[in-house]
Amino acid sequence: MEGPDIGVRSVLEFVKVEHTLFSLPFVLMGYILALNQFDLEPGVDLVWILLAAIGARGLAMALNRIIDRDIDAANPRTQGRQLATGSMSVQTAWMLSAAFLAMLLLSAGLLNRVALMMAWLPVLAFVAYPYMKRFTWLCHFWLGLCLGLAPAGAWVAMAADVQGWAAITDALWVPTVLPISLGVALWIAAFDINYARMDVESDREQGIHSFPSRFDERATTRTTVQLSLAWFACFAVSDPVESIWFLAAAGAMSLANIAVVLLLDRIKDFQTMLFRVSMLTGWVLLAALMISFLTDPTVAAV
Repeated sequence: MEGPDIGVRSVLEFVKVEHTLFSLPFVLMGYILALNQFDLEPGVDLVWILLAAIGARGLAMALNRIIDRDIDAANPRTQGRQLATGSMSVQTAWMLSAAFLAMLLLSAGLLNRVALMMAWLPVLAFVAYPYMKRFTWLCHFWLGLCLGLAPAGAWVAMAADVQGWAAITDALWVPTVLPISLGVALWIAAFDINYARMDVESDREQGIHSFPSRFDERATTRTTVQLSLAWFACFAVSDPVESIWFLAAAGAMSLANIAVVLLLDRIKDFQTMLFRVSMLTGWVLLAALMISFLTDPTVAAV
């Protein structure tokens, strides 16, 4: 029987709050890049950006849980999730979705008109993602797109304060935040492809499309290595590469992610190690970017 469990602990578990650790450092990177590029001072906008990011992250997870509840119920790994067990009602989940959407829109509105008017883009991406896995193994790359919007969104929110719509229409984002967003998208795609290794049998039984269920283990590993090199290349050509700190951090974390996948048969808990190394990637890159700006304020200025 469904129940109205909407306690704080239940909500945090429902939206997998720990997964916010993946997107948060890149939100902060987009914010910092915009500050540096347009010579802005830190201010209250950071609060609204973080609240918008929390709203977007919560909305994405809530929609995914609602749309995938039947799939989750049929998968041994996910059948304990709240909507699958009935410990949370679908109505409650929709209420949470509405609350997170309101948080996103309100925060975006408090930033500027451009941020508010562009809020439809991540919402559309979030709605589409759960359906992608029903049709194509490219769903991993769509998830990458969803998280790749994190640094871009934070950058636009700040850039639009001084540039208005020109921040987008004049392609001011191309040299600075576009390579970062592409790198994030490819990095998350690589992570998600390996995360899907846990559900190969269930995915095949349910007709769910994922890279590991469509291709073999060797192809999955090879593609992961290729994607890891690709996202390193994206970070390497971004403006922060003027600093050896950022380049070294990107190279080191690319190799770390590759090593985890190549050694998966020797790692006792592969998924836990994969999660930790992937989560650490963003924070190491953020730290390197901050060190770069502290040691050379002209880094990434355009």
